[in-house]
Amino acid sequence: MEPHIVDRTRNAGWIEVVCGSMFSGKTEELIRRLRRARIARQETIAFKPALDTRYSDDEVVSHDETALPTVPVESAASMIRQADGADVVGIDEAQFFGNDLVEACQTLAARGVRVVVAGLDQDYKGQPFEPIPQLMAIAEHVTKLHAICVQCGAPANHSQRIVPGDERVLLGATEAYEPRCRDCFQPGEVPESTAPAPAAPVTSSASPEGGE
Repeated sequence: MEPHIVDRTRNAGWIEVVCGSMFSGKTEELIRRLRRARIARQETIAFKPALDTRYSDDEVVSHDETALPTVPVESAASMIRQADGADVVGIDEAQFFGNDLVEACQTLAARGVRVVVAGLDQDYKGQPFEPIPQLMAIAEHVTKLHAICVQCGAPANHSQRIVPGDERVLLGATEAYEPRCRDCFQPGEVPESTAPAPAAPVTSSASPEGGE
């Protein structure tokens, strides 16, 4: 639940977590909350991991292309230094920061800051994706969002990887992932229906294909 009452006489901050699968609207919800805080004349700042350059280098951008200026950072610790004077801090793609983010969020909240964190709560194998579970445990407010399963239309809680690769962090959007419900999810597998077709063999009469 999003807090809707701001008591300006209190110095206490708090932590909000917005989590779910890919394409569930996490970044869009983060942007919405930060924009509402700005309407309330609160000082806001948004951070995202520097490695996430899928849509923009210096904006938080949702999959539907809603955008908000952001500060790319390499570590959670750098957010603490750069958040001086902020009433509200937004953090997107929180799963890329590691467990140091938990302490950073606690520090900011103890400082009186409202901290809004958005990220994946599960990886492509359906396993808890740190540090989101830890943040959910200490947060005052948790919102779990769902996408729509592309296979059957049910609420989707999983991010199905549809390209080969066993690394846990693989940046991508619709070309690499699709939302799936529990029944349609195939943990850690590239579904045959979406797996890339094998390349045709090169014969002596064919020209070799160019590299990527």
